[in-house]
Amino acid sequence: MDERVVVFLGPTLPQKQARDLLDAHYLPPVEQGHIIQVVQSLQPRKIVIVDGAFGSVPTVRHKEILWALGRGISIYGAGSLGALRAAELAGFGMKGHGLIYRWYRSTPYAEDDEVAVAMAPPELGAAALGDALIDMRITFRRAARAGIVSEELRDRLVEIARSIHFLERSYSQTLSCAMVGVDAQEASCLRDLDEWLHHHAFSQKRADAASLLRCLATATDGSLNETINVPTFRLTEALVRDLEESGLNVGDLEAQKE
Repeated sequence: MDERVVVFLGPTLPQKQARDLLDAHYLPPVEQGHIIQVVQSLQPRKIVIVDGAFGSVPTVRHKEILWALGRGISIYGAGSLGALRAAELAGFGMKGHGLIYRWYRSTPYAEDDEVAVAMAPPELGAAALGDALIDMRITFRRAARAGIVSEELRDRLVEIARSIHFLERSYSQTLSCAMVGVDAQEASCLRDLDEWLHHHAFSQKRADAASLLRCLATATDGSLNETINVPTFRLTEALVRDLEESGLNVGDLEAQKE
């Protein structure tokens, strides 16, 4: 195991598959304070963020990532929360990878919950308990191109999925809602789609995460080695309070406080 590369991973990609792609130290989805804990305990040279926790616990702070970048650590993001944070911090040195990262960078006001899914506790493997809207969008588009559904029905399915809270969002829930009040022909199309999904549902999140790990393992993606001038990190009072509430000792962060 290469302890100098740390990967925060949860429901996006099975850990066994990830380990086959990249030898690294794998940890559950990142939370507030985890970046600093990892840097202090493992001293990694690279950190990869794929998945992150939120809702029940504070999510990883942008300032934590900036602090680690300021210490010369390369930080990469793809797939889920990693893609979102990389898009937000691309100008500050975090490196993003994959279609979802590029989509977030090019889509103003894109919702965070496009990549969010309910997941089991980390102690139980952090498995996905639903489906991400971004994956559903792409899968429904593929279904339309395959002639399984019309473009009109595809668009309606996306709107239904968007209307469902991400903690309850899934293909089955979306199709169940879509069945309400439809005629026999559309009901037949939805049943055909349900069957098609068993073999053709596609996860762009998983594809992006796997691609990043593969590129890091083989160093074939030149963009992963792009040099960016990282701004000087400044420790704020708000970040200190948040980290102290997470149980961290912030006395040795070695940064100027505003």
